[in-house]
Amino acid sequence: MNKHIQAPLIEEEICDLRAGDYVYISGVIYTARDAAHKRMQDALDQGQELPIDLEDNVIYYMGPSPAREGRVIGSAGPTTASRMDKYAPKLMDLGLKGMIGKGKRTKEVLDSVVRNKGLYFAAVGGAGALLSKCIKEAEVIAYDDLGTEAIRKLTVENLPVIVIADREGNNLYETAIKQYAK
Repeated sequence: MNKHIQAPLIEEEICDLRAGDYVYISGVIYTARDAAHKRMQDALDQGQELPIDLEDNVIYYMGPSPAREGRVIGSAGPTTASRMDKYAPKLMDLGLKGMIGKGKRTKEVLDSVVRNKGLYFAAVGGAGALLSKCIKEAEVIAYDDLGTEAIRKLTVENLPVIVIADREGNNLYETAIKQYAK
């Protein structure tokens, strides 16, 4: 099923999404990778506020390459999501609704997706140049000293992703293997 949704995520638009669905996201999402996640965890540990409002938002695990002249952003492909697994459950419990990356996630992350009625999406690895064309605006909003790992606010239009893990506990990486084995 192909579906167009808005970010921040709207319950009525995402409640019927299931693992395997093709989705196009438009709206505002955020980028954050390893170093930014560690800083956010440190801030939470110290009782500080996070630099972004997590409520119903999406974090794209991506660190862009430098933008070429006339472009908003450079290559914008996903990074391996498992590197954020120790941070993701806490962020989801604080309101994060979606994550975009590539690769498998731990049981703890998948459980937090179900518990928080969230979603884990995959973007196609190796397609960063194409994905960057969906990004209409990009602005560093926190941790500028981290360079490509700074938190960015992105305005995206029809960013193509696939639902990997859904609120019902379905995981495309598991079901696809079973279907292929048949």
